[in-house]
Amino acid sequence: QVRAVESGGGLVQAGGSLRLSCTASGFNFSRNYMAWHRQAPGRQREFVAVIHEGGNTKYADSVKGRFTISRDNTKNTAYLQMSGLKPEDTAVYYCKTASNTWGQGTRVTVSS
Repeated sequence: QVRAVESGGGLVQAGGSLRLSCTASGFNFSRNYMAWHRQAPGRQREFVAVIHEGGNTKYADSVKGRFTISRDNTKNTAYLQMSGLKPEDTAVYYCKTASNTWGQGTRVTVSS
């Protein structure tokens, strides 16, 4: 059974940083991409970043230059390092596996 579990969310002031983690299991982690999405209150879930098995990355324009996605295949874990956080980054952040399995989400709140 494929599973993904996020952690690392919390409350941070604008301009601050957080690192989210997503630990996955039930599939060959190193051979699949991992992605982060987020859903702000009252809005649809949106793409944030993806990292492919070879390490190639892609970001939403809204986070480019501020967020960095990475992975550690020895730990079956993907990370999202967020810096320069803005109040509009407030959302529940989800990781998604290549088989479209979602984690339960971790909440990030950025205060102004």
